[in-house]
Amino acid sequence: MTNSASAAVLAVPPPVPAICPSSAGAIMAAASGLLPHLERGVPIDAHLLRSAMETAFGGSDAEGHWDWKTAYDACEVAQILFLRKFGPALAQAGRDPGALLAMIEKIARLFPTHTRRSQAGQALQQFSTPVGLGTVAAIAAAITPTDVVLEPSAGTGLLAIHAERAGASLVLNEYADTRARLLEHLFAHASVTRFDAAHIHDHLDGAIRPSVALMNPPFSAALHVEGKVKDTAMRHISSALARLCEGGRLVVITGAGCAPDAPALRDAFARLQERGRAVFTAAVDGRAYAKHGTTTATRLTVIDRIPADDPNVFPTSLGIAPDTATLLTWVLEHVPPRAAVSGQTICAAPPIAIRSASIKLARAGIVPSPTPVHVAPQLESVELSYAVKDWTPEQGVRLTDAIYEPYVLQSLTIGGATPHPTALVQSAAMSSVAPPKPSYRPHLPTSVASEAMLSDAQLESVIYAGEAHSGFLSGSWVVDVTCDKIEAAPDDSEAAVQFRRGWFLGDGTGAGKGRQVAGIILDNWLKGRRRALWISVSDRLLEDAQRDWAALGQERLLVTPLSRFRQGSSIKLAGGILFTTYATLRSQDRGDKVSRVQQIVDWLGADFDGVIVFDEAHAMANAAGGKGGRGDQAPSQQGRAGLRLQHALPGARIVYVSATGATTVQNLAYTQRLGLWGGEDFPFATRPEFVAAIEDGGVAAMEVLARDLKALGLYAARSLSFDGVEYEMVEHALTEEQTRIYNAYAGAFQVIHSNLDAALGITNGNLNSQAKSAARSAFESAKQRFFNHLITAMQTPTLITKVDADLAAGHAAVIQIVSTGEALMERRLADIPTDEWDDIQVDITPREYV
Repeated sequence: MTNSASAAVLAVPPPVPAICPSSAGAIMAAASGLLPHLERGVPIDAHLLRSAMETAFGGSDAEGHWDWKTAYDACEVAQILFLRKFGPALAQAGRDPGALLAMIEKIARLFPTHTRRSQAGQALQQFSTPVGLGTVAAIAAAITPTDVVLEPSAGTGLLAIHAERAGASLVLNEYADTRARLLEHLFAHASVTRFDAAHIHDHLDGAIRPSVALMNPPFSAALHVEGKVKDTAMRHISSALARLCEGGRLVVITGAGCAPDAPALRDAFARLQERGRAVFTAAVDGRAYAKHGTTTATRLTVIDRIPADDPNVFPTSLGIAPDTATLLTWVLEHVPPRAAVSGQTICAAPPIAIRSASIKLARAGIVPSPTPVHVAPQLESVELSYAVKDWTPEQGVRLTDAIYEPYVLQSLTIGGATPHPTALVQSAAMSSVAPPKPSYRPHLPTSVASEAMLSDAQLESVIYAGEAHSGFLSGSWVVDVTCDKIEAAPDDSEAAVQFRRGWFLGDGTGAGKGRQVAGIILDNWLKGRRRALWISVSDRLLEDAQRDWAALGQERLLVTPLSRFRQGSSIKLAGGILFTTYATLRSQDRGDKVSRVQQIVDWLGADFDGVIVFDEAHAMANAAGGKGGRGDQAPSQQGRAGLRLQHALPGARIVYVSATGATTVQNLAYTQRLGLWGGEDFPFATRPEFVAAIEDGGVAAMEVLARDLKALGLYAARSLSFDGVEYEMVEHALTEEQTRIYNAYAGAFQVIHSNLDAALGITNGNLNSQAKSAARSAFESAKQRFFNHLITAMQTPTLITKVDADLAAGHAAVIQIVSTGEALMERRLADIPTDEWDDIQVDITPREYV
């Protein structure tokens, strides 16, 4: 297996000097020196291998000229040269797949076992595919000369050689510099790129549409990420599958645990099957990898790029094959024929006839000079077309007495845009003004408009966010080293900065805030701003962010959680959307570990001009402190962290997202980029002046503020219309048994209530009036929680019956759970020792209240 990130610099340097780029040629020379021994059937022992390496590199491993990981690479290249040279004989044996496999594995047994590992190879799981297992994978792929074959993590080419033998065109990718140069030597006329294979679909040229993908991704190591990443293989699979043309086939070798029926991966595979259907999966014993230095059991999975009829139905795993011969038998018996490929497959590689000339040169011992093909990543996009218009209230039409008015686009018309699937409304005050005429033109993929991925109201948000971000707030400012304080400064001050204007999305549930955020990020992505930050209230919302990004036709795994990077370490993502939570954002520096805010700023860069999304922005309430019922309140940590981030990155394009932006005007302190105070954009010199003026005006002043922000093009707030909604009460009739149970518990609590004073006296709880009051309050709270659980449980059978009836009638049922019991569950889990976490048995019923 090869990791696409194998050139990454590790925290701990390798014990030998790094191999220089020219070592690819030396590895080729060493492999060529081993080839004659293979032809005679001579085993390649350590002495023979060392001699070939010393001759090629001009020195020994002890002198630092090469290491044993490089020597094993030379062995793998020698196998490729052998398979290429004796291609006709192998083709003859290929008529019997079992005989072909036996012949190839006989050659593999001539090589030494990889017993010495490098730190980089171990950390990044650089275990190349055994040539026998690669043979089985190629047979499962059923490659033909008309195929374009993609290998995202090509390594030394042990999978690619099988595709070349079948006459297919090759598209190879390998991040590691030396291995990529080897591929350029070995497959001189193939397209060789050096991207992160976990995002191969986003990086490859849009014209390349392979019909087959052969993969052996790292099982749990990701580029630039310390420690194990459990979903690494799924990231690689998902991106490669997205790149395949319709009807194409993906064959992947993963760890044995990466199975569709594995409980932890069922949902991921179900999502995958919405695009591609898994048709075969089987594990193979770890002995298949023994020669490559590990005995980890692996799995072969075949996925066709055809949506599954039922994404939740997976192929039955055939178990664990004891060897590759058994696995081959299962493949021949159970893998279905290839589907018809639809859609043109274009490859940057030249025709087969030209490639065959280079093969002849290689057989003659002449290594052609590499001619790498550098493919620039492209995404097909268009400039969104719209027309501006003048808005005036309709003549003769007055606002109704209703609180809300129907929402319409007031200042522009977007040709071909689809109306929002559900009618939207806005407050009467908001509908009385129109936003300004915009001039900003977003860039979006053609599919966004043609396939109605964004409605007209959502596209309007992308336009006005871009319009707001095109300008800066008036005035210049100096930010202190802590990024906590800013002061006005002369425009010509060397340290002065200007803050880019932000935009506030205040839509309610159902308007698609996440989809709009994804649209704003995608617009900037297509303009070259390939880094973005998405902050939300919970790490469980990561999947929602990935879903919204994928809904616009993008690779969902480009949304990467910050939790994958330890605090204090650098974030080594070349690009992508970094997702984090406010709780993580407020982590302060600890010793030599910088704060999370600083970690993010270091990744984005001080001149960052991409998008930062403060989702559920009300979580930063009280960012500047204020007055409370019990005196002054200190600023909240996560509010301060949000302000630090805005201060540190003055050029960032800030998007605030919240349906409840603030309960009080004091909680608007985090909206620094709206220009509500401190400049000429609004008539308040300081935030306290602004707060005092709005508080004097009450709710009406807040409404006027929202209306004025909309008129400036800085705010949008739409909600779903509930016009036509009908309510019907469902009554649950208590049974005699339920009445008896309720009365029994009510009597029990009455006894406790009657004897509460006596119990407090025995425990000396009545000596302090505050303690006595707290005890009574705790008792009443527990009583209410208990009866809430009891009544809910009694009503549940009637609710289930009603839901079943609605579903049978073709309706959708939405159940709101008011109390999830999450706090109770967390208390229970905190009481369980860590050594019992493998088999957790916990009671989260209201038993403690009885």
